Amino acid sequence: MNQRTRTLGIGEDVDGWKTVMLIYNSALKEVGTKLEILNDEFQHVHQYNPIEYIKSRIKAPESIVKKLKRYGCESTISNMTEYVNDIAGIRIVCSFISDIYRMAEMIGRQNDLTVVSVKDYIKHPKRSGYKSYHMLVTIPIFLSDRVIDTKVEIQIRTIAMDFWASLEHKIYYKFEGNAPDYISRELRECSGIISMLDAKMLSLNEIVGKAKEEQEAT
Repeated sequence: MNQRTRTLGIGEDVDGWKTVMLIYNSALKEVGTKLEILNDEFQHVHQYNPIEYIKSRIKAPESIVKKLKRYGCESTISNMTEYVNDIAGIRIVCSFISDIYRMAEMIGRQNDLTVVSVKDYIKHPKRSGYKSYHMLVTIPIFLSDRVIDTKVEIQIRTIAMDFWASLEHKIYYKFEGNAPDYISRELRECSGIISMLDAKMLSLNEIVGKAKEEQEAT
């Protein structure tokens, strides 16, 4: 048993841990394939790709343990699967804010996906200035002897939002989450600039679209 497995506190249940990771990795593959198909279909129908790129990851054991401790739970596999919703995570990065809601709508229409919850941090940003659209979904994973509904957290954001969130995470990591007030203020100010940029680029894209329609009509 390796140190990362022992850290989670699952004792000798190495097979259980490997099975859980297999299931979460399978869920990422299933959702990732769905997103690629939706993007390809959108390109085929509208000659436009709403997705710039997709990132996926499995949460590290150390991060899972920290989250369980914050929840006041023991570090067990059962608690991990029940209480930690972002073990399997997919980030969809779009060009424009309109693409975010378009993707969320298409994901919600998938018959074999169940949307458990939605958090719109674009319309209601976090105090830090963080903006993104979060969906918690479950997808059935078909094993040889059973079907397991598995949770996947989907984050949808623009390129600009992703840029801000990535740098914000790096800055706060240096302060272990306790950045000075003036740093937090600067980050919120940058978030406002990012929002204005997103709005400006969306407006410009709409102007370009209308100009193209007028050109084709003449």
